[in-house]
Amino acid sequence: MTSAQHILKHTFGYDRFRPPQDDIINAVVNGQDALVLMPTGGGKSLCYQIPALVRPGCGVVISPLIALMQDQVSALRQLGVKAAFLNSTLEPGQVAQIEQDLLQGQLDLLYIAPERLTQARSIELLQRAPISLFAIDEAHCVSQWGHDFRADYLQLSLLHQQFPSIPRIALTATADERTRKEIIHRLDLDSADQFIAGFDRPNIRYRISLKQNAKQQLLGFLKEEHPTDAGIVYCLSRKKTEDIAFWLQEQGFNALPYHAGLDARIRADYQSRFLREDSVIMVATVAFGMGIDKPDVRFVAHLDMPKTVEAYYQETGRAGRDGSPSNAWMVYGLQDVIKLRQMVESSDGSEEHKRAERHRLNAMLGLCEITSCRRQSLLKYFGDILEQPCGNCDSCLEPVDTWDGTEAVRKALSAVYRTEQRFGVNHLIDVLRGGEGEKIYQFDHHRLATYGLGKDLDANQWRSVFRQLVARGYLRVDMDRFGALRLEEQCRPLLRGEETIQLRRDVPKKAGKQTTKTSLPADINVALWEALRERRRELAEDQGVPPYVIFHDRTLQEMCVALPQNLAQFGRLTGVGERKLDKYGADFIQVIENHLAEQPASTA
Repeated sequence: MTSAQHILKHTFGYDRFRPPQDDIINAVVNGQDALVLMPTGGGKSLCYQIPALVRPGCGVVISPLIALMQDQVSALRQLGVKAAFLNSTLEPGQVAQIEQDLLQGQLDLLYIAPERLTQARSIELLQRAPISLFAIDEAHCVSQWGHDFRADYLQLSLLHQQFPSIPRIALTATADERTRKEIIHRLDLDSADQFIAGFDRPNIRYRISLKQNAKQQLLGFLKEEHPTDAGIVYCLSRKKTEDIAFWLQEQGFNALPYHAGLDARIRADYQSRFLREDSVIMVATVAFGMGIDKPDVRFVAHLDMPKTVEAYYQETGRAGRDGSPSNAWMVYGLQDVIKLRQMVESSDGSEEHKRAERHRLNAMLGLCEITSCRRQSLLKYFGDILEQPCGNCDSCLEPVDTWDGTEAVRKALSAVYRTEQRFGVNHLIDVLRGGEGEKIYQFDHHRLATYGLGKDLDANQWRSVFRQLVARGYLRVDMDRFGALRLEEQCRPLLRGEETIQLRRDVPKKAGKQTTKTSLPADINVALWEALRERRRELAEDQGVPPYVIFHDRTLQEMCVALPQNLAQFGRLTGVGERKLDKYGADFIQVIENHLAEQPASTA
């Protein structure tokens, strides 16, 4: 491990490994296969990058996204690592040069897309080249039960067949037990060492609220807590991403839409702007985000409920990769539930697949409706136990009020039964509240025993009751009847008076009541901070790379505190390896010296 430790310090600029990085690296260096589950921002990349530098030959990284390949290669080249990628953006001459470098042993790491890897020509090339390891990034894409399924990943078992003596490491931040088993099966990793590093991201504050006026709720959240921060807003439809992005622009935010229906060049341009500019908000469908390395995303907001807990965890995990306080904020409502159930039922999947998706959707609903610590529930889903409530989610910071909903629930279930399970929420509320609408008289529902029995609750309170009954499995949405609610077997004890039930008391929350501290630490001089950021931006622009590829915010903050005034002092900063010390040390020391020269003698 001496060699790995040396590379960690002198190439990457870190003093020590974060467990279990050292164990993973040791296993792969010694030729062992590995399956790695590590949270976003936990340092997965080092687990294959360092073994590739220690072992003889070139490490081949299978990566699903062109943008991710390019960013990682840019970052490695900044460190002096000989890295390259093979994808569709290259000219034939460039491809030929990279292939020649590979065959001559001139590369440390080669990134390649799964669809290119599985071509016969690529296999023949790799069989002639010195290969140190294969790394399969975003390995959950291999699972047909996962939320980012990629058919090309199903063919990656050929690595074990064609290169049986070369170690393979599969990595992901998101996989429940079923998905882990499928990764092992699909990739022939039965003998691999498994490293599950835990899923907790303590710097992320989880907050889930009832959807009232989603646009205004989002606007309040952004203005009060993230007026100048970079972030991602997820929406379920392409049209909604464009509507929200343009509306945010009108509100003065630097917002861009992103979805699979946009021209590829526009998507690439928007993604580049998000990575390279400050304060950009990307309003996107799930087509955006996998593998995004931007470390200073301060918030991820959901205007629609994700389909699965895995998707929610993966998407919220794009916030706060640098470890600084960040927000995962979401609003949801009954219409989200209905829409997602409709998507499940109308899919082309087998009945087994639909059953699995229903289970996952129910788990996501459970996370939304839970009255206890959200982080404990989220981690438990992945088999990770948090002994004490986290103190950094809305349930912990603003404990949920509950009420005895037994009588209201019986009225609601009775209304569903007496209207023959043929109607949706709005009509059922009209029945319970004694409405005078045309449908009430058309179907003689004014004559029902439940007509007018629910005047003690307003329409929003009844929507809350019905939403919670659907979420808990007492009612289901019949998509064949245009969203009609139908009784489930487990509601019988409630209807018979054999059970009682506690419901959440939904109270609209004011955005910003629990703020996340995203301002600079008190001991950092803002003027110096801005000057260092400006120099970083200039250097990044000159080289056509994102600013964080030069240095992360954390390193700039250390500069503000330590005020290094020579290369020896600068080299002791976190994230400063030998290559970056030589390349950038003098530039940033000059900024610091200029700042100190401008200070009064008593404070310099």
